[in-house]
Amino acid sequence: MPKITFIGAGSLVFTRNLTNDILLTPALSDSTIVLMDIDAQRLEQSRQIVQSTIDRRGVKATAVATLDRKEAIEDSDYVITTFQQGGLDAYQLDIEIPQQYGIEQCVGDTLGPGGVFRALRTIPVLIDICSEIDQYAPDALLLNYVNPMAANCWAISVGTGLPHVGLCHSVQGTSELLAEWIKVPYADVIFFCAGINHQAFFLEFRTKEEDLYPKIFAAVEDSAIYGQEPVRIDLLKHFGYFVTESSGHASEYVPYFRKTAKMVNNDLVPRFTDQINHWFEFGRTGGYLRHCHDRVQKFLQEYQSILQEELSSARTHEYGARIIEAIETNRPITINGNVPNDDLIDNLPAGCCIEVPCLVDGNGIQPIRVGPLPAQLAALNRTNINVQELIVEAALTGSKDAVYHAVMLDPLTSAVCTLPQIHELVDKMLAAQEQWLPKLS
Repeated sequence: MPKITFIGAGSLVFTRNLTNDILLTPALSDSTIVLMDIDAQRLEQSRQIVQSTIDRRGVKATAVATLDRKEAIEDSDYVITTFQQGGLDAYQLDIEIPQQYGIEQCVGDTLGPGGVFRALRTIPVLIDICSEIDQYAPDALLLNYVNPMAANCWAISVGTGLPHVGLCHSVQGTSELLAEWIKVPYADVIFFCAGINHQAFFLEFRTKEEDLYPKIFAAVEDSAIYGQEPVRIDLLKHFGYFVTESSGHASEYVPYFRKTAKMVNNDLVPRFTDQINHWFEFGRTGGYLRHCHDRVQKFLQEYQSILQEELSSARTHEYGARIIEAIETNRPITINGNVPNDDLIDNLPAGCCIEVPCLVDGNGIQPIRVGPLPAQLAALNRTNINVQELIVEAALTGSKDAVYHAVMLDPLTSAVCTLPQIHELVDKMLAAQEQWLPKLS
């Protein structure tokens, strides 16, 4: 049975869900699951949750917890990264400092100043992990769940060449949402989706007999549906295809939606374009940061009941366990994975990180060639890729200039800030986050 190692196992909810997926998979139910984190208390909580799941399922899996990363990695077959370097303290700085300059980030983990600095904190750790995999588990496959996905995976590719795949759940979640909107059984849906992480597009959405896009265009005229996803629906109407990431995320990757802010009941609220001024609460600045704080508190309060809660009998739509199962059993599946652009999408830069369909079987991860994206979608992707390229340069070479340039080229930041303001913002963030950052000069 394989040894499956989690780096960042203190991510309690995610660890619980993904290990439950593994234990629900007969071919993996005898696995050794190794949990590693730098927080001893959260690590022990994760171990107790996984052990409780093993005991109640009556499977032969083994759960091991360690604070030693090298020990965790040694002889692993699969290494799953789920950590957040700097934790919520650093994340709060990602949101609050840019907000002083009118940059209203809802999530701030992928692009924008928040995404840039999260990557600068994260990439050196990922490079060290890859070095340890090379040394202690040279045949292991790295499954990365850590954001910002595209910049992180691009850095892994350039900096180490280690076999890896970046995994997200936005393709699965969005395809399920679209099927629900148009009232088509999800089992009947066939889709083809490609682009970059958090900004991939459903190039096809159909059944065997029918193109479903006309039904999607009809469904989004419903005000109730529009209210759920105003940003994504506006992008659909103007760019012609539906994007994979939620409106909260998607609004941060383009210059059109999150403009200067206004105060409402002592809360800073983005002044969105007129059509979406009454957007849902989650769209507000720092919406996901508040969600993370709330989730931690809820988890701590309900920890004992979580240990005894009824176990789900169905796997989640996360790809992790399914990939390991497909490789171990040689039973093929198709996923959407984040991989280097090695002649896969013609009109995106060679070597950048793209999200494309991949065949997975005993031969590992095998990306599928897409060809060219529609020109307007490739152009939109490139505005994000420009930032990712400079993030990777900064993280791998230590170039401080590349940090300034990355934030200058960010679509949201450049929509609301002048160049001197951006320079001052970056200086503030460099000083505030120095303890987590690589040396830059």
